Amino acid sequence: MRGFDLLNLLKEWPVLRQLRHGGDGTGPEAMSERTRNLQPKTHGAEVTRSICPYCGVGCGQLIYHKENRLIAIEGDPESPVSRGHLCPKGADTYELHTHSGRLQTVKYRRPYAREWEELPLEKAMDMIADRVWQTRDETFQEKQDGETLMHTLGMAHLGGATLDNEENFLIKKLFAAGLGMNCISNQARI
Repeated sequence: MRGFDLLNLLKEWPVLRQLRHGGDGTGPEAMSERTRNLQPKTHGAEVTRSICPYCGVGCGQLIYHKENRLIAIEGDPESPVSRGHLCPKGADTYELHTHSGRLQTVKYRRPYAREWEELPLEKAMDMIADRVWQTRDETFQEKQDGETLMHTLGMAHLGGATLDNEENFLIKKLFAAGLGMNCISNQARI
């Protein structure tokens, strides 16, 4: 019985299979039953095309998801911008979304406080809107030395690099014409 097991083991040994059938040791001669049945982690997942959120280049990404769960994020080979390649930040987008240390709530530290507190998103958004209007009301200048200004220097806006021209145009119109901001820039320019 022991000799029979040894003979079967030798028959399945990849080195002997390679000698018997040829090959370079990376093809079927090196596979076990387990490795023959392996599937990629993205097997059966749905794919959605997206764009990397990090900079203004706009590299294409493939987002793999299955049963409302993120499976993987890879470079999109059909992207005319990146042709399937991602920089280290773009390649780590999956970790950005799935890392156990990722904040899932709004953290706020009141003036002079030593501790952070969690706020509901709606409350945080209302606080931001209230402060924008309060700053505008307190710092808005209609005239200076008889000249019409209609602006505020009390706040600024820095846009994200993945915004397209149309979005940046609308932001410029909202913050310049609507709020009177002078200091408007975009991270893609920095």
